[in-house]
Amino acid sequence: MKILNILKTGTTVFIGLCLIQCSEEKKAVHTIDTTLLAEKKELPPKQPLSKDFKAYWYAGDAEITSYRLEQARYGEIREGNAVLIYVTEPFLEGKQVKADNRNPENIPVLKLNATKNYLTGIYPYSIMSSTFYPVYNNQHALKSSFSAQEWCGQVYAQLNNRADFEVISHSYFESEADQQLVLPKTHLENEIWNIIRINPESLPLGNIEILPSLEYFRLKHKEVKAMQAKATLDNQGEVSIYTIKYIDDERELSISFNTEFPYEINGWKETFISGFGKNASKMTSKATQIRKLKTPYWKQNSNNYTSLRDSLGL
Repeated sequence: MKILNILKTGTTVFIGLCLIQCSEEKKAVHTIDTTLLAEKKELPPKQPLSKDFKAYWYAGDAEITSYRLEQARYGEIREGNAVLIYVTEPFLEGKQVKADNRNPENIPVLKLNATKNYLTGIYPYSIMSSTFYPVYNNQHALKSSFSAQEWCGQVYAQLNNRADFEVISHSYFESEADQQLVLPKTHLENEIWNIIRINPESLPLGNIEILPSLEYFRLKHKEVKAMQAKATLDNQGEVSIYTIKYIDDERELSISFNTEFPYEINGWKETFISGFGKNASKMTSKATQIRKLKTPYWKQNSNNYTSLRDSLGL
């Protein structure tokens, strides 16, 4: 009987402890949820979408634009091509991925997939960046990623917008290897291309702090950190040019786009130190628009659609 009483007493204590623990966990979960709600309330108000924006970006098509690329790499200019693919889609803030299903918590984004392809001597470079930016233009990009493949190896970097900017990076170089870091939120060079297409009047101007592109950090083997820059917007009539001139580095990026909606990007120039050691010199990469195509490319994966690449001059 004594043993039974001890077991009963122990069981009662155990259950009591479990109930207390579960209660504390519920409180903790509730606290986290409240914090997340508070963070969402602190966001600036959503910018309304115009009829033109809805008609253009929600017509069931993507916008694909090809460019003739002159890319500086290892102190020489390489000829290649670049493609900007813009499309709207629903985004899951928690998982930080494209949503498979409709959900009131999905965030509508304007996604940019940007590719570059060029040769460095005998071997090819293949580069891709993806940036997911809220169409309501009321917060920073929710996610941005970058990858590069060439015969020496491959590198990958990803930035996630959570309480802070969370960055992971993987490289085949020993000095870089696998990295994880947390950065305070600031302007992103990767999101500038999306902001132009939504509302260029909201572009950051003047003396700003900005995180350069993930492509820049990985190909230049630089520490991932925000830099000081001066940003200007020059309206030249039908065409406007947005320029970021970095103060901490000998680098300047200029993006040319149509002044009127839908603000198509005509091309860009990027001046920086290319090459290493004695081969290093200031050079300018250029991209000039070839053609634009509005089409649901994800449905066009049959060989019958290969001819559409001719429409893009690729």
